[in-house]
Amino acid sequence: MSEESFYGVTLTAENNAVSWDVLSNDEDYPRGQKLIIRQVLLGAEAKDDEFNVVEVHTVKDNLKIPIAVLKAGETRACNPDIEFYETAVTFKLIKGNGPVYIHGQNIKDEVEVVDMEDEETDDDDDGEDEEDEAHAQAPPKKKLKMENNADGKNIKNKKK
Repeated sequence: MSEESFYGVTLTAENNAVSWDVLSNDEDYPRGQKLIIRQVLLGAEAKDDEFNVVEVHTVKDNLKIPIAVLKAGETRACNPDIEFYETAVTFKLIKGNGPVYIHGQNIKDEVEVVDMEDEETDDDDDGEDEEDEAHAQAPPKKKLKMENNADGKNIKNKKK
């Protein structure tokens, strides 16, 4: 089962960096959390002829790369559709004054934890019965010999 929520942040010249972190202390979702960025938008208040560049920094891979280059009058939106799985990320407006809006989805997948002690096996059985049962269920394999005729079509081998 998974839980999905909206994610949205605003980057401006005054507030040019925002971080998102995996909730590692959340017992219900110890793993399987990801952030999906669907769209990056340039606000209506952005200055004409000014480039606004949004960079992302991932902690897990230590990667810094621009994900959006926006300019009023030319490109006001982009749809990167990128996922960050189980890693903290920081979005930073490295050029321009914004505002730049980033939105997407925060998805928490519930991971089932299996306790190995619950899965006990009998020591008296060496696994021979399981192997015999697996072989009995498998259908026998038959091979059909094929030849090419003069036209290049496959025909079945027949006894004459």
